Amino acid sequence: MLCSSDGKDPLSHGPVWVAEDSTSTVSPEQLAQTARKRLRLPSVQIARNPVGTQLVHLPTWLWLAGGWREASESASVPGVSVTATARPVSVSWSMGDGSTVSCTGPGTAYTAGADPTASSPDCGHVYRRSSADRPGEAFPVSATVHWTVTWSGAGQGGTFPGMTTTGTASFRVAESQALNNGVG
Repeated sequence: MLCSSDGKDPLSHGPVWVAEDSTSTVSPEQLAQTARKRLRLPSVQIARNPVGTQLVHLPTWLWLAGGWREASESASVPGVSVTATARPVSVSWSMGDGSTVSCTGPGTAYTAGADPTASSPDCGHVYRRSSADRPGEAFPVSATVHWTVTWSGAGQGGTFPGMTTTGTASFRVAESQALNNGVG
């Protein structure tokens, strides 16, 4: 018998209770579902360089400020324990100008003193037009992290359908005009 003190699904939170005289058992797959539901994936925190306004035709570096880390949770009943592990595998960026960028890692943080005209080594974008005509004069940007979720325990294992987490930001993109003072 599965019990829950709050009257909700007993497999969603807290311990899973099985009465000693019960003929029903909890399978490793059911425990894996419980562990998956308990996963707390890190929030997506968008970082970029330049920090403020982006410039047309210059590289924008993209990365996740929280980095790249996996998350895991376990669920157990007497004699059986199962762990679900979520691993980030890619990030899809929607840049707000109709472009998308796919990266296989969290991106590389820009280092102060580096060449501001250099492209990111692994995750970046170059805007081709200003955001001046957009609401708020900014492009809405989102980064969606794609996760692979596997489970193992009690001599078994498997894979769940992927999970995603998304973060959003607004990027203001301006055009920089060269000034010619006539001296030459």
